[in-house]
Order: sequence, then C-alpha cells, then structure tokens
Amino acid sequence: MTMRWRDKILVAKIESTYGVDPVPTGGDAILALEVALTPMEGQDKSRDLDRGYLGGQPTIPLDLHTKLSFKVEIAGSGASGTAPGWGALMRACAFAETVTASTSVVYNPISDGHESITIYLWIGSTRYAVTGARGNVTLRFNASDLPYLEFEFTGLFTMPSEVVRITPDYTAFKKPEAVTNANTPEFSIDGTDFVLRNLSLAAGNDVQSRFLIGAERVIIVDRSETVEFQVEATPLTTFNPFQLAKDQTAVDLQLVHGMGSGNVVTLDVPTMQMQRPTGLTEAQGIKEWPLRGIPLPASGNDQFTLTLT
Repeated sequence: MTMRWRDKILVAKIESTYGVDPVPTGGDAILALEVALTPMEGQDKSRDLDRGYLGGQPTIPLDLHTKLSFKVEIAGSGASGTAPGWGALMRACAFAETVTASTSVVYNPISDGHESITIYLWIGSTRYAVTGARGNVTLRFNASDLPYLEFEFTGLFTMPSEVVRITPDYTAFKKPEAVTNANTPEFSIDGTDFVLRNLSLAAGNDVQSRFLIGAERVIIVDRSETVEFQVEATPLTTFNPFQLAKDQTAVDLQLVHGMGSGNVVTLDVPTMQMQRPTGLTEAQGIKEWPLRGIPLPASGNDQFTLTLT
C-alpha cells in the first residue's frame, strides 16, 4: 500500500518515569510542520574478523536512538492561564511551566529535574515510537512570517510497527498571528524601541545520549542560550552596540507578540550581554545591524522567560 508523506500524525506526552511509555492519545496531538525523522541512529560495530579470505565484515548495531525534528506555530491557548498545546514539548526541553489560573503561563529554563517525553509519529499505518526523549528548541520571529518554535528531540529507539492510527485532537492549538507591525507591538533593547526584521533565541541545550551498563538514557548536561536579531541601525547617540560590547554591558530585551487576552506572547531577556557586532548589512537600501547577545543568569534559571497572557 502506498503511504503518503503528508499523512502524518504526531502525539507527545510527558513521562512520569523516565523511558516508560505513558501511551499518548489523540488529546496529546501536536499540530506540527516540517517533520523530519531519523528513526535508527547509532553505530554499526564491525566484528573485524580474521577469516583467511577477503570480504565484507559483519556488523552489530549499537547505541540505537531516534532523532525527530519539527516546527510548531507560536500561539497562546486562547485563554489566559491555560497552557498551550505545545507546553509538554517545552517541558521536555528543560523548561519549567508555571501556570497561574486565569492569568498567565510562564516558561523558564531549569538546571535540574528535567522532564522527558514519549512521542509517537505515524506515517501512513506505520508508527514510530520514541521514549525517554529530551530536546532543544529555538524561538523564531521573522517579519512578514509566522512565529515558530523549532524543536529537535533525541530519544530511545523502539522498533517501528504497524499500529491502528488514532484520531488527533488539535483543539489546543490556536491559529497564530503573523509577525507584523500590528501584531507585534513591542520590541526594545535597554528601553530603546527598534524596528525589527528578525529575531531568534536558541536554548542551546547540550543533549547527550548515554549508553552504559545499567543505564541507557538521553540527558541534558549543559545549556548556553544565544539571541540573534537584525534591526534598523540608529545613530550611536541613541544606541551604541559597539560600546556595549566593548564594555561587556548587559541590557534587557523584550518582544511582545499577539493581540487579545489568551493570545499574547512576551519574551523577556532581563540580562543580555551584547556581543561584538559582526558587520553591517543593508536591506531595501536601508542600513541594518545584525546583532547578537548572550542571556546571562542573575540568580539562576532566569536567563529569559516566555510568558503567555
């Protein structure tokens, strides 16, 4: 039977115990795009036998794991204080999810107690299951585009199988608002408003697969966030990125996107060290700055927050 590539169902659920499948259902569906799967990563260990004649060497597969990447549109749940459909994915990327009823949902990086997730991907009638998955995420806001979360997960290998497809429920995913002047009312650095072309924030998780005697798991061992953005240049008397970089000065950055209760997404980087500008560029005949920053922790686990209100 021919299987259409578009015919994909993705579901994901937080694990109570690492690597133990919590059996995601249709209510755990993820509305994703650009799904890419490498189902059987690892190594093929050659036996390298001396047999008295030439020929290919038999191999044994080792350290089997699965990698899965996809994008999700950034949008709130539509109700303040209700977690979005992509909340479990953030938690599996070493973020805490703090829900204040009827008010807000806040995501911030954490150093310990990282959660894991089980992911099912159906392509046609074949189900690929990934347990013990942890990952990385990049937030991306580009003008005249949709805002996205770009996820990359690594998890333990499970043999693919033919399993009856579930019916996905995407009601937790709301339609996103385009990144425009009207829908993205605030972008500022150190209190100075800028005209923004694009911004990305990479969580920078160091995700490691460990295959040892007594334990096979995927862990996050370190993190180093980066922010990159391109803005219209201003007079240096208004904002001087060269001086800020030379003086190793930390500034705050804020981006607000979305309109109306339950749809507002706010990115706050309270202590961002400006990096050296790598050059100048132009777009449509206008001078622009490609700039970079490093979100720094103050008291720990507070490098940045993503707040939904």
